[in-house]
Amino acid sequence: MKRSLEERVRRRAGNACEYCKLPQSVYDLKFQIDHVIARQHGGQIRYGNLALACIRCNLNKGTNLSSIDTKSRALTPLFNPRRDCWVEHFRWRSARLIGLTPVGRATIRLLAMNHSDTIALRRLLLTEGSLPDR
Repeated sequence: MKRSLEERVRRRAGNACEYCKLPQSVYDLKFQIDHVIARQHGGQIRYGNLALACIRCNLNKGTNLSSIDTKSRALTPLFNPRRDCWVEHFRWRSARLIGLTPVGRATIRLLAMNHSDTIALRRLLLTEGSLPDR
């Protein structure tokens, strides 16, 4: 991938994970460029198919396009940062993310967005007043 394309993706994301919204500045490891639709599913290396993802979100998402909604138990598409509006699917409850829709709930579960380590990090950000998208 061209460096200029990667830089554009990072800039568009504001250097924050486009799934869990944690900022790059709180991680030692560089965030990864995620193919929203994986290449094995026909996704291409194009600006409109790329998202910035923290290591946890990217590794848990993998090539998945869907998961099971924890409420309805139905197969549900994952949150797509190029198509979906984050605030329509997620909201903060203190340091935890709450899924407002089947898409939000399925994404939170599959990407482990409320992992204990992530919640601890969000609590720290809350005390500093720097938790994004509140």
